[in-house]
Amino acid sequence: MGSGDFAAIILEKLSSSPFRPTAVFTQPDKPVGRKQVLSPSPAKKIAASLGLNFFEPKSLKNEEAIRLIKSLTPDIIIVADYGKIIPKNILDIPKYGALNIHPSVLPKYRGATPIQYTILSGDQKTGVSVILMDELVDHGPIVATADYEPEIYKIGRVELTKKMADLGAELLIKILPRWFSGEIKPVPQNESAATYTKILSKEDGKINWEKSVKEIERQVRAFEDWPGTWTEWPEENKKIKIFRAEIADNSTGGGKPGKIFIARNGEMAVDCGTGSLLIKELQLEGKNKITGKEFLRGYPEIVGAFLI
Repeated sequence: MGSGDFAAIILEKLSSSPFRPTAVFTQPDKPVGRKQVLSPSPAKKIAASLGLNFFEPKSLKNEEAIRLIKSLTPDIIIVADYGKIIPKNILDIPKYGALNIHPSVLPKYRGATPIQYTILSGDQKTGVSVILMDELVDHGPIVATADYEPEIYKIGRVELTKKMADLGAELLIKILPRWFSGEIKPVPQNESAATYTKILSKEDGKINWEKSVKEIERQVRAFEDWPGTWTEWPEENKKIKIFRAEIADNSTGGGKPGKIFIARNGEMAVDCGTGSLLIKELQLEGKNKITGKEFLRGYPEIVGAFLI
C-alpha cells in the first residue's frame, strides 16, 4: 500500500526481491499541475510498468474493501507513503501483520512530512524506521531502524526522499526473513520523545526574510517541489518562486531583510535577518524559470527593491 515517490521506489526494489508483492493498493488518480490533468500516483505507474495487480479504493473503511483484501489472502501488508488511514480490521487480516516504512527514526517526526522537517530543522542525521502498524498514525512498535548521515546539509527533499526510500527498501528486505521466523520482537516507541509533522499548504512556502539565511536556505531545499518557496515583488504585484539558493559568503547589501542587491560575484542576492541568500534559480509569475543572473539582466530595476 503506497502512493508517492517514496512508495514507488520501495515498490520497485521490493518487486525485484524474493518478496514481490501480489497486489498494490494506491490512491486514485488526482488532478495535477496548472491544467489539473488527472494523473496516476507514482506507485501506480510503477505497478503498471511491472505488471502488478493494482487497486485504487477511495476508502478502506467499508465492507467492500475488507472483502477485497481478504480475498487476496495476504501474508503481510507493507505500507509506505500511502496517504490513507488503514483501519484495524484490515491491519488484523494478514498473518504477519502490516509493516510501515517511515522516513525518520521514530518517534521523531511522525506524520506526513518527516523528510521536509528533517531538512527544515537542520538535522545532521536521519534514518528510516520499520514499525508494526496499529490504528494510530506512526505509533506502532519498532521492528527495525537504519541511520543515514551524509550530505543532509546540502541536498533537497527530492534527493533525500530517494536516499531514504533506497535505505528503507534495503532494510525491509533484510529483516523480512527474520520477521517471518519470529526472531524480531517489536519494541514500543518512547511516547515522551514523540514529535509531529503536518501536511504542508501553499502558504507554508512563503519566505519570511526576517529569518536567518540558514533557515531560508533550508526552506528552499525542503520545499523544492511542494509547496515551493516563494516571495512577492510588491512593485510588480507578482510572486517570485525560488528553486535554488545558496548561503552567501560574507556578502551583504547592508539593508533591511528582503532587500535585493548584487553580490560581489555578480549574482542576485537578498538580505535576510542574519546573512544573505544567493538566488541561483527563480521564476517570476507568468514567466519561465531562469537563473538569478539572467533575472538581473532582464529586470535591473529590482536591485535595491524589497521582497516581502
